[in-house]
Amino acid sequence: MNWDDYDAALFDLDGVITPTAEVHMRAWSQMFNDFLTARGVSEPYTDDDYFTYVDGKPRYDGVRSFLASRDIELPDGDPSDGPEGETVSGLGNRKNVDFEEILDRDGVQPYPGSLALVKELVERGTKVAVVSSSRNAPKVLEAAGMIDYFPVIVDGAVAGARQLAGKPAPDTFLFAAQQLDVEISRAVVLEDAVSGVAAGHAGRFGLVIGVNRGVGADRLTEAGADVVVDDLEELR
Repeated sequence: MNWDDYDAALFDLDGVITPTAEVHMRAWSQMFNDFLTARGVSEPYTDDDYFTYVDGKPRYDGVRSFLASRDIELPDGDPSDGPEGETVSGLGNRKNVDFEEILDRDGVQPYPGSLALVKELVERGTKVAVVSSSRNAPKVLEAAGMIDYFPVIVDGAVAGARQLAGKPAPDTFLFAAQQLDVEISRAVVLEDAVSGVAAGHAGRFGLVIGVNRGVGADRLTEAGADVVVDDLEELR
């Protein structure tokens, strides 16, 4: 890895910089399994469902994708729906309540290799941004003590306000590169989700790095990763 070949690094957050993917997984599991049990559905939501239908996607898209896999139809509702609502938005908001409760209770620490790489890139003058489907990205970065490293944060709230299509579309990554004023061919995308890797590949970025935190190296490669690592320490 020669960072002299690139001007910017665009990081996904959950599962790349912080282990909050684990918190998201627990929150999704709690929400979906409570929902399925209440509806008398015997087939539970599993970690495989997370990686296949939810991982890396905007929250409500993840809800729609999983429900479709179980042939369950709910109205979309509205983002203002309360967490008790039996709508796509209501379920998504219910998951977010669970996520924030877990985050507030347990906190979060960045992966040591990820923190070391970010510090090294900032010191060498490489521009960095966070591109996350989560609307909690600033809160997570604040909790991890890393928010000051990132002048550009494109999260779910920014994407919604600017009507940017979520991953696997490349729009949020392209917007982040634009905000950093860097050429696409000189920017690196770092992602742990199949949908995020696919977004980097679709955007024709200079390099797409898959971070294997459980989804599997083969699936990341098939989605378009040029390189797959188990930890960002390998890229220093």
